[in-house]
Amino acid sequence: MNTLGLIVLLLHLLGIAALLGGLLAQARDSEKRITPVIRDGVGTAFVAGIVLVGLLEAGDGDVNHLKIGVKFLVNLVVLVLVMANMRKPSIPNGLFWALTGLTVLNVVLALFWSGGHTY
Repeated sequence: MNTLGLIVLLLHLLGIAALLGGLLAQARDSEKRITPVIRDGVGTAFVAGIVLVGLLEAGDGDVNHLKIGVKFLVNLVVLVLVMANMRKPSIPNGLFWALTGLTVLNVVLALFWSGGHTY
């Protein structure tokens, strides 16, 4: 992978870290909410993921389209749920844990789905 690809991969990983970190920082709080860190993390991860796929398609990298499609769908659901609940003072515990679970699922898909790149 070239330097641009590595920089975009770093941004993607930092976005996921911000999203998951923002969620887990509230795990013990009785009232949970969508914070700017969560919003920015999911947005960064989503956009950087799309750019990564574009770089792979433009280069000579193998792209597992099924894996990328599933990861795109999971991340899109997280993005929509985050944006739809951004202005609410708090979110239900079920939504909070769904966002956390979907985020972890996306990381698991990236790491353990065989074939192609890990992103």
